[in-house]
Amino acid sequence: MSEKISSKIEKNGEYVRKRLKNCDDFIIRPMVLGEGKKIRCLVVYIEVAVSNMMLEDSVIGKLVNHMWEMPSDKILEFVRDNGMGISDVQPLDTMEEVFASMMAGNAVFFLDGYSRAIKVSSKGYPNLSVSESTREKVLRGSKEGFTDAVKTNSALVRKRIRDTRLKVKQKTLGERSQTVVQLLYMEDLVRPGLVEEIEKRLDSFVIDGVLDSGVLEQMTESSWLSPFPQFQTTERPDKCAAEILNGRILLLTDHSPVGLLLPAVFNDFLQVSEDYYNRFAIVSLQRLIRYGAVILTLLFSGTYLAVTNFHTQVLPTNLILSFSEARQGVPFPGMLEVLLMELAFETIREAGVRMPGPLGGTIGIVGGLIIGQAAVTANLVSPIVVVVVAVTALSSLAIPTDEFSAPFRLLKFGFVILGGTMGVFGMLLGLYLVLSHLAGLKSFGIPYLSPFAAQNKEGYSGERDSFIRFPLPFLTRRPVYARKEEQIRLRDGRKIKEKGKRHVY
Repeated sequence: MSEKISSKIEKNGEYVRKRLKNCDDFIIRPMVLGEGKKIRCLVVYIEVAVSNMMLEDSVIGKLVNHMWEMPSDKILEFVRDNGMGISDVQPLDTMEEVFASMMAGNAVFFLDGYSRAIKVSSKGYPNLSVSESTREKVLRGSKEGFTDAVKTNSALVRKRIRDTRLKVKQKTLGERSQTVVQLLYMEDLVRPGLVEEIEKRLDSFVIDGVLDSGVLEQMTESSWLSPFPQFQTTERPDKCAAEILNGRILLLTDHSPVGLLLPAVFNDFLQVSEDYYNRFAIVSLQRLIRYGAVILTLLFSGTYLAVTNFHTQVLPTNLILSFSEARQGVPFPGMLEVLLMELAFETIREAGVRMPGPLGGTIGIVGGLIIGQAAVTANLVSPIVVVVVAVTALSSLAIPTDEFSAPFRLLKFGFVILGGTMGVFGMLLGLYLVLSHLAGLKSFGIPYLSPFAAQNKEGYSGERDSFIRFPLPFLTRRPVYARKEEQIRLRDGRKIKEKGKRHVY
């Protein structure tokens, strides 16, 4: 049972000092207030989270200054009657609430003779300010990206959806980290039971610390063996606002600039926020390029091996002779050659990501050119293999999110082995297994291949916004995520006005 706050300042001070033993980053500041300095009080806070200037200029500073010369018998009456009416001030009844408030970066004020503590909100821990998203670059649209502060992130979404039907549910996860997690959704659009299901999954585990949204993603996935993500990650508040209006839920985690959107299906990962800000013709072309990039990333290397090793008859004679001449003197078989180059490019990619600043891009470009050219010059690999692997690597970069390109980069090694050992039959077998897995995969009850191959049994049709993006006036329905009765999102305003006039008359 949690320790109750005593009306005696000595008891409260002793308990606080005992809990904060060897915690030198906490400041425990005793004061004496009132005329004649008869009322003792105690202010406790984390040094970095609540600065001295903050205490002087903030609510608690003004509160203390007001009580400095107040008659002692009036101070308790003032706190009981008026103190709680001050902005950013909240009463606390137990010591657990006190320490939770302090750990969140607030100051706590104890007053002798008053059996409650006063939490005063402060600026909190140091955080990065709102800046441009570095992972999801766009040419058109908002440049704002999420920060490390969960309440700042939810405010960025609230700024875009100024509706009280946008609900924000807050939970605290992590036995030791006490991480704040928020669920954002439109109350009238989200499907029945979806909020309860994600809350149930969040409550289904107890863990020491939740330090990033990736921990929640892995702990709440239903098909954790699948390489395909069941949450969509984003750093863009405008994208989150648009998806919330489609009936999806946004999961925000404190200390993480990445939000999780759910449910998430195959089609969602190949769309970007500016798809709805540009004209439909160019957007449709860009989407077809992304879908083509997925196919090339997965199948191109394996198909090259299948054709050159087993099915040369499908190639023109001149091309076969060119391939044969390029491979003259190469000591490795074709499959080993491709595997070595794929691993080399993946290593270069990883090195480029981990290197700081501009060096990362330099290593990716220069390293690829040097290794590729050196390998060809040394007759370790043929030039055509370098071209095949480069096309595969470039295609993987055209997939909008790294979380979605990663499973295809992983599976391509399986297709290389299948194509190199079994030819086209191995490629078809691998494709059958991947499609079967995707057809059986679900994200919070939504089929992963929706809207391509799966029809919802409950009659949810939703918008078929996939390979081609139709002009906005034709996109009148929300996707299958929204409630069945709330699937219309675009109406003709002129008809509504005419209907209203007829109704008045």
